[in-house]
Amino acid sequence: MKLLNLILLFTLFLITNITLAQEHSHKGHEMHQAEQDTMQHMGHEGMQMTEDYLFYSRIGSGTGWLPDAAPNYGYMIHTDEWMYMIHGNVFLTYNNQDIGNEGTRGDEKFYSTNWIMGMGQTDVGDNGMFRFNVMLSFEPLTVGGAGYPLLFQSGESWQGEPLVDHQHPHDLFSELSVSYRQSFSDDLNAFVYLAYPGEPALGPVAFMHRPSGVYNPNTPLGHHWQDATHVTFGVATLGFSYKDFKLDGSIFTGTEPDEDRYSFDEPRFNSYSLRLSYNPSPNWALQVSRGWLNDVHAIGRREDVNRTTASVIHAVQLGAESFLNTTAVWGYNDPQLGHHSASHSFLLASALTLNTTTIYGRYEWVEKSTEDLLLNEAIFGHGNLYPVNDVTLGIQQKLFKALNTNVSLGVQGSLYITPDDLEEVYGENPWGVQFYLRVYPSLMKHM
Repeated sequence: MKLLNLILLFTLFLITNITLAQEHSHKGHEMHQAEQDTMQHMGHEGMQMTEDYLFYSRIGSGTGWLPDAAPNYGYMIHTDEWMYMIHGNVFLTYNNQDIGNEGTRGDEKFYSTNWIMGMGQTDVGDNGMFRFNVMLSFEPLTVGGAGYPLLFQSGESWQGEPLVDHQHPHDLFSELSVSYRQSFSDDLNAFVYLAYPGEPALGPVAFMHRPSGVYNPNTPLGHHWQDATHVTFGVATLGFSYKDFKLDGSIFTGTEPDEDRYSFDEPRFNSYSLRLSYNPSPNWALQVSRGWLNDVHAIGRREDVNRTTASVIHAVQLGAESFLNTTAVWGYNDPQLGHHSASHSFLLASALTLNTTTIYGRYEWVEKSTEDLLLNEAIFGHGNLYPVNDVTLGIQQKLFKALNTNVSLGVQGSLYITPDDLEEVYGENPWGVQFYLRVYPSLMKHM
């Protein structure tokens, strides 16, 4: 009953936001169209600038698509030959997991999660475009190898031991990539993407680049079911787009990054993926993908996993600096060893920004195994699955803006619905609370 009430509350939150969005979507579309019309009146240079803006706006991470209406926060610099952009997000966070409960897995910590990305783009001939991406994260220093507390989280390791109830830091070099796009007509394009590290054509745009998720400092509990390949050491992607459809496929390294977050892992190119994307309107981005991952670094073992994902991302502009962004993601892992069970995950997240205030929420349902949570197999059995539910609600308030950079203060609370069989380990429905200061670029402006 508690879980049903929480789901109903979160659903009401989404319905209220979507209703508000529908009332303003026509106005937001007119504003978006007016910006394009203004640039088009500038002539050929304005047309090229419009195409560049939309190209960057649609690509969220790797070669994944966001809605065209999604807000873009960053700094833009133009020269005669190049267009450069810089994005980033820095959280200074106090995190206390398992407040006032009798579980044995809770922890607290002060740390910083962060990333910064630089991109450059230039025309090649009449119909070509070259682009490079560099993404860095200083989490190996500001979070530490043991990661930050996050109940029911699993994946990767530290000092030879699997990380459980903690989220691992991301690698210092999270993306170093180059790509080339060739246009054959106004509607038909082909592209190639090479990265070491980078992101293959598998899953939705990575969680930290989705507009519905940038306000939440926590990595989703279903990360390793949905988009954990966003840092992969060795990726080659080939794709084609026709109007609002895109088909891309990758060969990449299925093994997850090792514990040395400053190094470059061995590129193996032992895994494959295929993804179909469709943006039916400026407000929507849909994708379905399938990956065949070999020699994945799992909890204390290596195994082959077939991963399937599907996602829907929605974005609508309500005003000059007001947006509603929503994401739904399903991820499915099917281990190929024969004695580990297939498992599902689901995420629903939404963020309503009204000028300087953002109210956001996230609901997750993930099937975690005995091995995922490092449970005693003699007591909990081997390979059993335990459905974990997490509801997070938060609010973020922008304090001030200086040099096109925003500084905001936020607080969020998470309620975990513990399976009955795990209450002796996690307690009954533990809470987590976080307070944070966030520093990030303002809405995209030319410099």
